[in-house]
Amino acid sequence: MRRHLLTLAAAMTGALALAAGTASAAGAPRWTETGTAYTDTLGGGQGLASHADGSLLYRGLADIPLGLRLKGWNHVGDPDIARGHVFDAYQGADTAPSKMFTVTTPAGKRYEYVHPLGQGEKVNNSFAAVSPDARWLVAGEWGEQHRLQVFPAPLLNPSTPATGGTLAEAGQITLDRPVRDIQGCDFVTDTRLVCASNDATGTHFPDLRPLLQVDLPHALDGRPVTGTVTGLFALPQRSTCTSGTYETEGVDYDPATGTLRAQVIQPGVCAVATTVYAYRETTG
Repeated sequence: MRRHLLTLAAAMTGALALAAGTASAAGAPRWTETGTAYTDTLGGGQGLASHADGSLLYRGLADIPLGLRLKGWNHVGDPDIARGHVFDAYQGADTAPSKMFTVTTPAGKRYEYVHPLGQGEKVNNSFAAVSPDARWLVAGEWGEQHRLQVFPAPLLNPSTPATGGTLAEAGQITLDRPVRDIQGCDFVTDTRLVCASNDATGTHFPDLRPLLQVDLPHALDGRPVTGTVTGLFALPQRSTCTSGTYETEGVDYDPATGTLRAQVIQPGVCAVATTVYAYRETTG
């Protein structure tokens, strides 16, 4: 369901300042902040994805269908859209033995794909990111991680059941350095992802709540691969509220426009609003 952005700009004017462009590692892309928008957190604070026509799909806890809630799926993560199909990542209680992905077709038909947890796998299902060839689905867990999970993309990969069912893991992206609290990822190219981290410890990267880059040696093919992680820059923490905790959420890259967007839930009583920061890659 498409969400309308809240008109909060007037209230936030004093807190906004467009960045001139930043990257925290030599040779990494420079992203220039180009705009700021807002969405209601309950209806859009978990993630976002861009349609082919440039419109945005938002996901929040209010978007979980009643039928899925009754089955125990109480959290939806950062979504993705591939070839008109909407991919959602769901998780249940901490004791749940599985996680679940749904695919909604352009005609509105929804299929459910359940993944039984493997040895040592966490129940968290923070995001869904589909590779540019629409064959592979990347997902991630909470906490400190040394990997991202790779599944055949439900419905679009012919190896998956055509009407839902069990989804087995295809492989993993082993990360060359640990990351923490990844809330969302999206592909920028077939060998590069950008990921939003809610890590505010400064342990693994100097920036707090950083945007990260994961480079692959080749496009995903369902086999294990190692990804090189680079810290790009800290996502902004700007609000009229001065107390409370920010929370990084979803991230989206729109290849049609070259626009990168990342979400940050505002702190304290301002947490009813989620800020959506937009960036464009800068050359030179």
